[in-house]
Amino acid sequence: MSSFEEHCYESIINFGEAYPEVHQWLDEFMNKPGVFTRHRKFRHHLEGIEKCRELFGDKAADVARKHIISDLKLDGWTENDEFPRDEDGYKRLGLW
Repeated sequence: MSSFEEHCYESIINFGEAYPEVHQWLDEFMNKPGVFTRHRKFRHHLEGIEKCRELFGDKAADVARKHIISDLKLDGWTENDEFPRDEDGYKRLGLW
């Protein structure tokens, strides 16, 4: 699993800034009891990227997409697979 620090470092490399607020928002539910990686179904999809755009701006949406792709790849997703559109799409793809 990519840690908060790894996501921030990846953002510095790719976008010139860490964007900690984006990574914290995307992973907000991770430490809830019984959730862990299942937190991804809540915001790790296109709907989550658009909400991130509303909250933090266009560049933050790009950062969110990169964060999500990094996490999806840890779950076996590839660039050839459909990108999840929303929570139901995330689950339908068998990602949780």
